[in-house]
Amino acid sequence: MAAKRPAGSWTEEVVCPICLDFFTDPVALDCGHNFCRSCITQSWDREGRNSCPECREDSANRTLRVNRALVRLSEKARTLSLNLKAKKSKLQCEKHQEELKLFCKTDKKLICLICATARGHKSHSLTLIEEAIEFYKEQVKSSFESLTEMESEIQKVEQEQKKSISGVQEESHNLQSLITSQFAELHQILTEKEQRLLGDVQEEEEKIVKTMEKNLQEIQENLNSIREELSKLQGQIDHKDGVIFLKEEAGRKSRVIDETKPMLVVDSALPIEKYDRTLFYNIALSETYDIIKRGETDTFSIDLF
Repeated sequence: MAAKRPAGSWTEEVVCPICLDFFTDPVALDCGHNFCRSCITQSWDREGRNSCPECREDSANRTLRVNRALVRLSEKARTLSLNLKAKKSKLQCEKHQEELKLFCKTDKKLICLICATARGHKSHSLTLIEEAIEFYKEQVKSSFESLTEMESEIQKVEQEQKKSISGVQEESHNLQSLITSQFAELHQILTEKEQRLLGDVQEEEEKIVKTMEKNLQEIQENLNSIREELSKLQGQIDHKDGVIFLKEEAGRKSRVIDETKPMLVVDSALPIEKYDRTLFYNIALSETYDIIKRGETDTFSIDLF
């Protein structure tokens, strides 16, 4: 008995050599080769001669004979191909080759009806795939809503942090102006001290703002993570293939919402009390005393008050 030929071996015989698809209105040339009617006429029009694309034999005229046997075979092959594609589009159980119709909540996996009756799933919680998809979509929507609320709250914290940083910077600017104004009232000898104190304030500002900006960066990174997760969740909500969505969502271990820590505003202020008017007079007294000790009182005098 001859061995049974696979489906692909005979369907290749009903494929047009030009368009590489199943024959549509197949016709035969004098040389015996077959083509779609439209394919061969377009080929002749392009080349300007009535030759066979397979063997290059010329035909005396453009008379084409319908190959009725190929018409029927092409239709059967096309139908078979569509059926195979439809069958492949359905997910099947690897063990039983049955269509996956149930979802095991206990094991979080898709199973077929035969799996459901097996000992391994006998006491497990089972549900239809459609119900499982709906259940997990509701979970995703809930996570999406929670993350949206969290995004809003963190945005508020972000704005407060920016405002706090701006306040410190403005405070620093005002304090520097005050220092400059007070030092301007003193003698030129205090200029170097003035610049040194300005540097101290700048260092204080940089130290405070550095901590705040680091916290702001963490806030913004948290926001970016949430927005990326929101985008993923939106994609899952809009996912057209429910089964693929279910498999991905059921296997997910955690979400950003589970890992996100609370964001707080880091607030601080410059030590303004260090720079009150008494400090400047003390500096003036100290500098004057040093001058007196050096014996320069003959050429220098200062009104401290």
